[in-house]
Amino acid sequence: MAATAIDALHLDKATADRPPLTGLFLKERGRDVMTADDVAALESTIDEVVDLPARRIVIRRDERVRHSSLLLEGVMCRYMDDRHGNRQIVAFHVPGDFVDLHGFAMRYLDHEVATLTRAKVALAGHDRLDEIVTHRPRLTRLLWFSTLLDAAMHREWVFRLGRLEADGRVAHLFCELHARLAMVDLVRDGTFRFPVTQIDLAEAAGVTPVHLNRVLRSLRERGLMTFRSGEVRMLDIDSLAALADFDPGYLYGGGPNMMGKDI
Repeated sequence: MAATAIDALHLDKATADRPPLTGLFLKERGRDVMTADDVAALESTIDEVVDLPARRIVIRRDERVRHSSLLLEGVMCRYMDDRHGNRQIVAFHVPGDFVDLHGFAMRYLDHEVATLTRAKVALAGHDRLDEIVTHRPRLTRLLWFSTLLDAAMHREWVFRLGRLEADGRVAHLFCELHARLAMVDLVRDGTFRFPVTQIDLAEAAGVTPVHLNRVLRSLRERGLMTFRSGEVRMLDIDSLAALADFDPGYLYGGGPNMMGKDI
């Protein structure tokens, strides 16, 4: 990872202002309950849109956070490392995710946030988010709901790492990615792009890269899924979910029917 923070190429202002930048936020998980005023207010929080290269640290541990990053394109992650430089990825982020929204309340993070691929990110200023919290309780609840989704996924990742064998961990990870990317219309016929390395996947699944390679080969030979050149093809999603003990309920899909219309 490079040592610099956000110093990306700023996009043309006309491009940055083209709505809706926030169009994937909470898609299929409650976005439909947002009014036109809610959407306009959320759009108004975006100070700028930046293009970031792959493998760039966006926020450092214990660094003062003044923006929250809404991922528009690409893949980002949150990770922790020890004094020996060993890294554990604790979250993958896909388009539509407010990657570090919890930094708005906490001001500092206890982990690093980085890009894994080239990424386009909309930066929401915390001063503008303050205005939403002060004047828009309905939209505030949706933002809060977004951070609670992160917490729900973290709990599931703890379960996966603590209770599943290596093949189940990897299967669970890909089942989750399939479900999340399907919500933002980035899955076609069971296939989606996830152009990260096997080392990245190993660091998220808590296995060595060598073990990860063996697991991927086993899943392929069993006709469950393939991962080649950053493309994932789910061949037997039901059997893969059974292996992973995967229940997507923690992702709170279903839009307004899941959240209710009374927010």
